[in-house]
Amino acid sequence: METADEKLADEFEGDKLTAYQDIRGIWTIGRGHTGPDVHEGLTITQAQSDQLYESDHLAASTAVTRLVKVPLTDNERAALNDFVFNCGPHAFLVSTLLTLLNKGDYRGAAEEFDRWDKCAGKEVAGLLRRRQAETTLFEEA
Repeated sequence: METADEKLADEFEGDKLTAYQDIRGIWTIGRGHTGPDVHEGLTITQAQSDQLYESDHLAASTAVTRLVKVPLTDNERAALNDFVFNCGPHAFLVSTLLTLLNKGDYRGAAEEFDRWDKCAGKEVAGLLRRRQAETTLFEEA
């Protein structure tokens, strides 16, 4: 059964078996996998895409577990997992979102998601839609 954060990743990442450059020009493959192993011309199988996603998803959820010091509902955790999956653990570590959350300000933390809708300083409609979906999930009981 697919989790809420997996549904978000599927909706916003898609699943591309041939490497492509994202809006920042970073080589990407599968469901948003990046790194030194991804390069122009790379093609992978569906099984490889699934394995990369599982590894990347585990890294994101591990970062959330390590960095968040307050209790989370399943939906809050899923929203944060997707955020970290998309933005990266370092961005989460230095974010006001995490600072507010760890102070127990859940409302303030929820309001921070939408601030992460830019790439190279320009607003990106797809990122805003993703952040709004994460916010909605975070706020669901």
